[in-house]
Amino acid sequence: QITKEQFGINAVEYVNSFFPDRQPKPEFVNALKTRCNDYDVTSLLIMCDGEGDLGDPDENARMQAVENHFKWIDCAVELGCHSIRVNAHSSGSYEEQQKLAADGLMRLTEFGDTKNINVIVENHGGLSSNGAWLAGVMQLVDMPRCGTLPDFGNFILDWGTKEMYDRYKGVEELMPYAKAVSAKSHDFNADGTELHTEYEKMIGVVLDSGYRGWIGIEYEGGNIGEFEGIIRTKDLLEKVRTSKEETI
Repeated sequence: QITKEQFGINAVEYVNSFFPDRQPKPEFVNALKTRCNDYDVTSLLIMCDGEGDLGDPDENARMQAVENHFKWIDCAVELGCHSIRVNAHSSGSYEEQQKLAADGLMRLTEFGDTKNINVIVENHGGLSSNGAWLAGVMQLVDMPRCGTLPDFGNFILDWGTKEMYDRYKGVEELMPYAKAVSAKSHDFNADGTELHTEYEKMIGVVLDSGYRGWIGIEYEGGNIGEFEGIIRTKDLLEKVRTSKEETI
């Protein structure tokens, strides 16, 4: 109701940690589905955290992580989503982590394919925030239902040193596999532009890839309230869209 009536948006993305008891309980999922239908709001995807590392070096732990996501795929099917978003956490060398993450993703995507659900990976810290690394994982998986969810702001490679990967380069590397996009925002200038990401340039990267799907709003700032942050991000996206409509 808030999404539709307060923000004028008719699609939502979910996070599994916000479900009651972190479980897709049938009674809750059915109520959520009914509410979406009541307000004509489309469910797009479920972001899944805390279900284990899909690139865990221990095969048993990796397989358990894969199976832990099955319930969220089933939930996504019930809600009418197109994808679940997962993480590609692993350990080891650059190449070892690619192979391990690809293995877990392939196994999960095989299950998702039986339910017509995509499995998509976000740049979400560590090597997954290295666009070339994650693009390489996609190439290893090489399955139509496995893709990416490029996030404009999640390009911190090392939280200790605050080493950053170039966000524009990273999004460009991930867009060929993108099935969703997350417009991260933190702070805004007086003219409404985002302080950390040049949205005109970033949306240009998204559009140049041929992507024409939904772009999710993800405000994570602390200087203004969540609702105002969402509205400012939406206003900025609409402003950029208007300017881009003349060229596409």
